[in-house]
Amino acid sequence: MTSMSVADAIRTRRTIRHYRPDPVPAEALDTLIELAMEAPSSWNLQDRSLVVVTDAAGREGLTRATGGQPQPAEAPVMLVFVAEPHAWRADRSDIFELARGNRAWSEEFAAGFAAASTEFQQGLAERGLLREYAVKDAMIAASYVMLAATELGLATAPMNGWDEDEVKRVIGLDGCDDVAVALLMSVGYAAESRRHPGRRPLGRTVFHGAYPAR
Repeated sequence: MTSMSVADAIRTRRTIRHYRPDPVPAEALDTLIELAMEAPSSWNLQDRSLVVVTDAAGREGLTRATGGQPQPAEAPVMLVFVAEPHAWRADRSDIFELARGNRAWSEEFAAGFAAASTEFQQGLAERGLLREYAVKDAMIAASYVMLAATELGLATAPMNGWDEDEVKRVIGLDGCDDVAVALLMSVGYAAESRRHPGRRPLGRTVFHGAYPAR
């Protein structure tokens, strides 16, 4: 496989709805999973998880949950990105121990960081923003997967338009109101090619210093 730059991956990635039945090699899937979890997260909470669905029953369930969209039925792999808004309330000692062991954080920094992050999350809770922040972290991880998949010659489709309760039932989170489904993504080998529809000129969407007066 020819190495691809990040810029090339960004420019060549397209959303693919139809897939060949060829399985995704285990090594490639492992790479995607690892790179997804390398994505940054607010306060290094790592408040997002990934559910990998490859079995026929699970993909059939996701087909129903997405209203019959073709991706879950055709793609050999479906990824469900789960946001965990209340992860900050759980024991995070392993995160701090790992950072200290990697010499990324000193004891003093880790202690201060833990206190500051808890205070920040409490503020989010008071404003009803915990879910929003966790979903953002999950979406960053999904973006990493799309670019990594492009480099590996795989196609993806970030999917919207699904029944969250039904998705939760499929992945074993039925009735779990403390987590949220952030995104579904199909992964496989493209059975179609799609041309770039184009983007608006940067002058329409990029502003320096301030958003223009409305």
